[in-house]
Amino acid sequence: MLRILKPGLQSTLQGAPRLGWRHQGIPYAGPADCVSLALANRLVENAPDQTGIEITFGGFEAECVEACTIAITGACSEILLAGKPARAHATLQLKPGDVIAKPPHPIGARSYLAISSGFRADEAFGSTSTYLPARFGGMGGRALAAGDLVHPVENGILNAEHETPERLRPVFTHDFALRACRTRETELLDAPSQDKLFGERFIAGRQATRMGLALTGQTLSLRSDGMMKSAPVFPGTIQCPPSGVPVALLCDAQTTGGYPRIANIARGDRHLLGQIRPGDSVILLERSADTAAEDHAEKQDMLRGWLGSETFRLG
Repeated sequence: MLRILKPGLQSTLQGAPRLGWRHQGIPYAGPADCVSLALANRLVENAPDQTGIEITFGGFEAECVEACTIAITGACSEILLAGKPARAHATLQLKPGDVIAKPPHPIGARSYLAISSGFRADEAFGSTSTYLPARFGGMGGRALAAGDLVHPVENGILNAEHETPERLRPVFTHDFALRACRTRETELLDAPSQDKLFGERFIAGRQATRMGLALTGQTLSLRSDGMMKSAPVFPGTIQCPPSGVPVALLCDAQTTGGYPRIANIARGDRHLLGQIRPGDSVILLERSADTAAEDHAEKQDMLRGWLGSETFRLG
């Protein structure tokens, strides 16, 4: 069991996404970076989507109340355990009184803390994941706060040690190259804007939340006023509002939208959206639907080889 001392900018309990509810207007939620959560869970022998703590931009501290086994992955430039450096991507044993700290990190946006057996959390619509706009899931539908106690589902101690293989440890920088596909609505952009979309570098704007990421630095022009009948959108959809500043949707995104859906981030790269922070650069690499599907299958198979779970869902 852990007692939250400092929650940082925003820390929430996240587990499996909510599948099968978008027709009711209920977003997926779940981790912004599903790969990092799955890797943390693997280190404590949980299922890939067991509930963990998503830590945004660091500044997180928690005290161990009862002995437990944890792991931290994702954006992890520094971890402190009882005031001493500790390793990311490795099983960590905590004893009562130990403080685990994840200081602010300069690269990457989110870290993930998993505990053996997972954290207890409120379930809503088939998932324990926190969806802040509607205040359900997680801990009363809210972000974690100082003084909160987060309990493991069962005994939080694991008598084993694991490390993520080096080849599977994501390396984050301030520059992201994301594979993406055209849509039927890409042609609503004029020709120069289509060239910009897949050829120029964007900068992540200050609007960088679990709902969406503004891509600034290039202004795109639409052949129309950019308004259309609302239609389904999903995490990874890139919309272009009349301002010409495209927005890439993340895990908490709405279920419908009325702006042109000018591109889709390939499923194999959607987890990287959760690690982009304001000021990072983003370039879209055009891929055909078939190539993107092949890349996704290859990446998922590679991860499943370590995770040992056929239930892992990438993207």
